[in-house]
Amino acid sequence: MSTTLNTRTRGWVRSVGWSNYVVYIGFIITFLYFAITQTQYFLDPTNLTNIVIQAAPITVMAVGAVFVLSAGEIDLSIGSVVALTALAAAVTLQQTHQWWLGALVGLAVGALVGLVNGFFVTVVRLPSFLVTLATMGLVAGIGRQLTQLQSVPVTDTSFIYLFGGGRLLGLPILLWWTAATVFVGWVLLRRKRYGAHVLAVGNSPSASRVSGIRVNRIRMMVLVGSATTAALAGLLYAGRLQGARYTLGESDLMTVIAAVIVGGTSLFGGKGTVIGALVGSLLMSMINNGLILAGLNVSQQMIVRGIIILVAVSLSLRGKKNS
Repeated sequence: MSTTLNTRTRGWVRSVGWSNYVVYIGFIITFLYFAITQTQYFLDPTNLTNIVIQAAPITVMAVGAVFVLSAGEIDLSIGSVVALTALAAAVTLQQTHQWWLGALVGLAVGALVGLVNGFFVTVVRLPSFLVTLATMGLVAGIGRQLTQLQSVPVTDTSFIYLFGGGRLLGLPILLWWTAATVFVGWVLLRRKRYGAHVLAVGNSPSASRVSGIRVNRIRMMVLVGSATTAALAGLLYAGRLQGARYTLGESDLMTVIAAVIVGGTSLFGGKGTVIGALVGSLLMSMINNGLILAGLNVSQQMIVRGIIILVAVSLSLRGKKNS
């Protein structure tokens, strides 16, 4: 009797798809934990607003990463792209004093890196892991060489307002950028043919080819999209910090991957959720904030994030085996 009951329970858990709700359960538990243990600071409205603002660039990058992972690829270069695009935009602003040109150059640099990644993945047929690992180092080197390891201040008031320091309808402009990126990503993944093709390629490239899907085109598009969202994140960093430096984004790769995988996107392709990535980004930001309030240093925070990634990958692998 007990064996039958246990079997039915396991079957019910699988049918419900409990792993899809891990990020939401984790978010609630983490919020309650820090609210109880850090009562004096954590629930302060200013602190809660800072959590959301800190999560904004991570969320923007996470949306692009959802498409890459859903297509069965990976992009390790996004952190380096953040720094390079922020520096490129800052240098352009210094020389032209045109906010729109600085933003355009930054986004174009990101898209170019995505095109390079896509070329080597689709034409040269190298694994995206190796390609983006190489471009990660290449782009980081270019960023350092561009300004000789010097910070570049951003003083253009229009750029600062539009990409980090402004408020619209009483809300920080960063929240509007985040909301717009999440909305566009959700629509593309869940309501457009493009999203269905991305998931199909991630599930089975060979079956997708037989179905008439242009697999290489999808791979190219997700890699360009990932680099472009990283470029947008670079602009948001430059606007909020009112400056650019080669170290921007250097630790974001781990956080983005953790947020996306914890959010429910499969590391092995074929499954992605933009809303889950949003909640995962907020969860990671909340954890970082809570750990700082608890007195943990940067190294200890990195250890915690590493543990989270291990747990998330384990859950992703388990879900892949059960599917």
